[in-house]
Amino acid sequence: MLFLSPDLFGKGHGKKLMEFAVRELKIDKVDVNEQNTKAVDFYKKFGFKTYQRTEKDDQGNNYPLLRMKLE
Repeated sequence: MLFLSPDLFGKGHGKKLMEFAVRELKIDKVDVNEQNTKAVDFYKKFGFKTYQRTEKDDQGNNYPLLRMKLE
């Protein structure tokens, strides 16, 4: 998951961080809260596709997660 302060949205910071993570850190999977549709759309824009959905987050809270993989 990538977190940015809302006051940084729309300024290219998320794009730069994502490009660095994919290029330098070789990430190809992310988890995103299903209810955060802006984040889901952000990852989709970079080519991530959902491959799994969970009813709860990894801490057992009622926050469904989408597990997404770069294709």
